[in-house]
Amino acid sequence: MLAILLAHAVVAALAPALVRKWGRLAFYPLALVPLISLAWVATNWPSSPGDDHRVAVSWVPGLSMDIALRFDILAAIMSVLVLGIGALVLCYCADYFRPRDDDAENRLPSFAAELLAFSGAMFGLIVADNMLVLYVFWELTTVLSFLLIGHYAERIASRRAATQALLVTTAGGLTMLAGIIILGYAAGSFNLSDVIAAPPSGTAVTVAVLLVLVGAMSKSAIVPLHFWLPGAMAAPTPVSAYLHAAAMVKAGVYLIARLAPGFADSPGWRPTLLVLGVVTMLLAGWRAIREDDLKLILAYGTVGQLGLITVLVGGGGRNLMLAGLAVLCAHAMFKAALFMVVGIIDHATGTRDIHRLAWLGNRCPWLFVIAAAATASMAALPPFLGFVAKEAGFAALAHSAALGVATPYVLGAIVVGSVFTLIYSLRFLWGAFARKGNAGPSAPVAGLHRPAATFLTTPAILATAGLAVGLAPVRLSRVLADYADTSFARAPGAPGYKLALWHGPDLPLLLSTLVLLTGTMAFVARARLRRLRPDWLPLSNADRVYQRTIRALDVLSVRLTAITQRGSIPATQAVILCTLVLISSAALLSGARDRPDVRIWDTPLQLLLGIPLLAGALGATMMRNRLAAVLMVSVTGYGCGAVFAYHGAPDLALTQFLVETVTLVIFVLVLRTLPAEVDRDAMNQHRLPRTLMAVAVGAAVTVLAMFAMAARTDRPIASLLPDAAHLRGHGANTVNVLLVDIRAWDTLGEISVLLVAATGVASMVFRHRRFGAAPRIPHTGQPEQPRSAQSPPTPYSPAIGDTTWLRGSDYRDPKNRSLVLEVTTRTIFPMIMMVSVYFFLTGHNTPGGGFAGGLMAGLGLVLRYLAGGPYELGETLPLDAGKILGAGLGLSATTALASLALGAPVLSSALVHFDVPVVGHVEFSTALFFDLGVYLIVVGLVLDVLRSLGARLDEQANDPTVAPKVPAR
Repeated sequence: MLAILLAHAVVAALAPALVRKWGRLAFYPLALVPLISLAWVATNWPSSPGDDHRVAVSWVPGLSMDIALRFDILAAIMSVLVLGIGALVLCYCADYFRPRDDDAENRLPSFAAELLAFSGAMFGLIVADNMLVLYVFWELTTVLSFLLIGHYAERIASRRAATQALLVTTAGGLTMLAGIIILGYAAGSFNLSDVIAAPPSGTAVTVAVLLVLVGAMSKSAIVPLHFWLPGAMAAPTPVSAYLHAAAMVKAGVYLIARLAPGFADSPGWRPTLLVLGVVTMLLAGWRAIREDDLKLILAYGTVGQLGLITVLVGGGGRNLMLAGLAVLCAHAMFKAALFMVVGIIDHATGTRDIHRLAWLGNRCPWLFVIAAAATASMAALPPFLGFVAKEAGFAALAHSAALGVATPYVLGAIVVGSVFTLIYSLRFLWGAFARKGNAGPSAPVAGLHRPAATFLTTPAILATAGLAVGLAPVRLSRVLADYADTSFARAPGAPGYKLALWHGPDLPLLLSTLVLLTGTMAFVARARLRRLRPDWLPLSNADRVYQRTIRALDVLSVRLTAITQRGSIPATQAVILCTLVLISSAALLSGARDRPDVRIWDTPLQLLLGIPLLAGALGATMMRNRLAAVLMVSVTGYGCGAVFAYHGAPDLALTQFLVETVTLVIFVLVLRTLPAEVDRDAMNQHRLPRTLMAVAVGAAVTVLAMFAMAARTDRPIASLLPDAAHLRGHGANTVNVLLVDIRAWDTLGEISVLLVAATGVASMVFRHRRFGAAPRIPHTGQPEQPRSAQSPPTPYSPAIGDTTWLRGSDYRDPKNRSLVLEVTTRTIFPMIMMVSVYFFLTGHNTPGGGFAGGLMAGLGLVLRYLAGGPYELGETLPLDAGKILGAGLGLSATTALASLALGAPVLSSALVHFDVPVVGHVEFSTALFFDLGVYLIVVGLVLDVLRSLGARLDEQANDPTVAPKVPAR
């Protein structure tokens, strides 16, 4: 199973290159991936109901996020549909996509990758036993369906349909996630097999199950969350044939079939599924018979059939489950075939409007035969599988004890829905292929392009399969019964229903005959009935509600943004700080609290450290000069580092000193574009409210910290960390081991955010595109020409002399050069880098680590930039900051996953030791590689800051085409 998922992922990554090389013919080799996977499914088919293939990979055991996969009978059944029809759809794409326009051709490589990735994600959803892993694959199918539906991005309808499908299914998925979390904690396990084997109970479980059903019904387009599916017909036809007939929309009913054995008797389960399923079938069937677009007829027909499947698999009974799975299989085959037929018609004639099609059956007889066979199965006509499955549904509903008093009502509604199904099936076949009283072919049919034989092959295979299985349903009946028998206990003495083409004269046959006669007569008399039908269109109100909801949310977001984001940073900070004070104060005042131990200081030395901090804080509020104010703020930062060092935290102190230094440099780079002093009137404005807010925030944070410390009743976790760092992380530096091992997930998330922030800053500075590395000096002796004109090397200056200490200094204005700074930089830069490497290598056991080492290397780059300018920065590190950031994140993520290959949980570390001649015994933790990623990200971040806030601003300042801007005071 893991190999199948990996194969889909790898080939999906290679698919764009294959399509660019071979064009649309690349779809044939791509189809081999699901086809070979289907061969594995066939050879590893569970031999008995209890013969499950399981795979368990330890991922994050503490969060129950192990990768647990389970291949049982239901997974095998769904895999045949997903992989088999997926392979056929990929082959179909080779004929469907023609080079009609450059944009569509250019997007074909990504389309191939997305379609193959969707096949793998759907297979992962089917075999996932861990509900959290299932949710990951669930959302992957959502995102990929969004990309596939929006393939024709230049069309408004495609963009709207893709967004609508994304919003509806994502909202349902998030609702389902809440239910999964509640259900998993209530059951004590997140594995579906464990939850179904011993289902929990209670009010919370009932709510959780209903939340999961919301997600399932949103995916399977059940009323009132159905409206996204007809809109998704804006997608290319292969997408409709795969996602909206055989795969994605089946995910919801698959999940219902999984949960039904354990929760069919849960309060609210049956009423929800029966009512909404019946309403969906009736309304969608009524809407389908009124559509004129062939694709929309099939789309609303799909919604109606999904309602029927929901009623059957969710009803809770052995025979109902058997019938539901039979309808599911039949629907996947005939609906995928019919969507392919519509795609062929659209290609051949250029239209899907039934009023513009006449004599197509005469012009394309083989296409008509294929469509007739698939339509007969959809209409439940013998001897096709659709008839066998519908007979099973009638029989199961008629004799179901689980439905109780609702049995006749549900059965009657299904019969009426089946009449609608027959009517729109006849309307589809008549609308696409009939002569319609015309003397000759209509204009689109007269000028049609005859489809190639390969184009007809894939729908022909599916239509033939529906006929073959309908004639001999014994094997399918045995397979479906294996799951149904293990899901629901059969009543004592009650015979198990078996799929068969002929059961003799019974109630299901009578109902099928009634449906056939009623539907046929209604279709024949459609002209008279059309005068009687109301103008009301069912299922259209939900789409209007969606549009109104989206418009209301847009208006609300604009108004809320206008209130909270007024463009004033002080106003935004004031809202945040006032919220902090009010919420913390309300929390402290509500309820009893332990009295804190108030001590101003423990030793007089703490007072001596506190005086500079207070002086710096007060000075920052009083200085008009911006640089002086920044220096005062830095005094408080360095003072905090001294406090850390005094309390025995040298690692934190080192990091604080380095961060404060880098922050000071960043402030100086930014201040170059601002006036030197703040306007006195602006400084005095609102001084009293700002003072009160500052005092309130300081007091609130201090009091909150005091009460929090007083509330501690157990042993502090900090006292356990040194032993955990030594035993689990193989290191003596608790802080570094905490970052790269014990809490490495947090670090991975933080460096990801750091990378996004760096990219955001660079994008705001560069606006249109990110520049590469800092400018370099070519070998010719002349600097490369940047975006703006550059001056030649500056003339000789007596203050500097002829000696070149830094290469980049030759291209700076002499008034900005300092001989002392250049000599000092040239002398101490190697030592700074050596210290940086030392911090990195020894940080696992002594103060330092990747973060501190990266900051030290960053300070070295800062020094080179300040001394030599942007060209010196390019000579020091001639790499793009984005590549360094990406390499760091990639290294950390790869290290995190590498432990999986050794059978350990993700982000596990191990102690490696060996002897090296001359050097001696070497010992290090594998967390060092993760720390190297952190090191690179910090270096890349500093380089990005220098490149954007430094070199970029230097270039703009030297660009004569850019008018200087004087910022407002």
